[in-house]
Amino acid sequence: MAILPPTSSPRAAMRDFAAVFRNGDNRDRILGLTLAILVTIIILIVFFVDPQINTAPPPKITYVEAYKPGRTDADIIADQKKDEAERLANAKERQRQFQILEKRLGIE
Repeated sequence: MAILPPTSSPRAAMRDFAAVFRNGDNRDRILGLTLAILVTIIILIVFFVDPQINTAPPPKITYVEAYKPGRTDADIIADQKKDEAERLANAKERQRQFQILEKRLGIE
């Protein structure tokens, strides 16, 4: 007693497929065939597109400022003071911009 059907050749499978579509009302069968093919194509597209989504971003190159090896402490302090002055100027400008926004929106 065989549990599985006997193996058949591709030629026999194609003849069986053609016989099913030759008999009777084909509207429902064509709709089912179309949906099956459409779902299969969608699944294949998802498999091909998915590896390109949410991949790791390319490495970001960060360039650092190179200093002369013979810098003196006075040069370092002068650079730090210049950087601090620039940071404070940026902070004051940002504060001025927020004050203008505060006046426009009527926030007190």
